[in-house]
Amino acid sequence: MAKSRNNLLGVGGQRKKLSRAEQQGAGSARGADRKVAEGKKQELVRKMRERAEAQAATTAAGPGEQDAQPAQS
Repeated sequence: MAKSRNNLLGVGGQRKKLSRAEQQGAGSARGADRKVAEGKKQELVRKMRERAEAQAATTAAGPGEQDAQPAQS
């Protein structure tokens, strides 16, 4: 038998405490923050894709141009 049978802290999950505004039906600021973060993430992904496409286009456009550069050692 477990020694800490009466200690059920953390069993079954915990409810988050609601602010007064959330209790009265106003939306939480957390939801708005998540939307802003999602927008920033989408913008970052879009920029990264554009950079990758531009880099792929430059390397595919001129493989002979890379030979013209002096070799560094």
